[in-house]
Amino acid sequence: AVHAYVRTPDGGTKYLAELQSGDEVQVVDTEGRTREAIVGRVKIEKRPMFRVEARVETEEGEDRVETLLQNAETIKVPTSDGRKAVTDLEQGDRMLLYYGAEARHFGEAIEESIIEK
Repeated sequence: AVHAYVRTPDGGTKYLAELQSGDEVQVVDTEGRTREAIVGRVKIEKRPMFRVEARVETEEGEDRVETLLQNAETIKVPTSDGRKAVTDLEQGDRMLLYYGAEARHFGEAIEESIIEK
């Protein structure tokens, strides 16, 4: 979804809709290792989407994270059982994700509490 964030190598974020060919982004493998990648092209299309919700255990309790992913068997997410197509996800699957507890404003980490719904 175009409103989702992508992480940049300097620790910042950008909305997917802000990306342009040539931008640098950070990518992560299923082991949590990161590397930099260059965006080759940006293509925005209207597609059917899934809402994926995850619960994250934090020091303060539990937090909820959600995003929209394209409803296609070619879109994969890292789970505890390996890469899995979003069309095969089931309730209770455990996914690998980056969880940053800090709030963000214009892509920069800030000390503030933000609730998104």
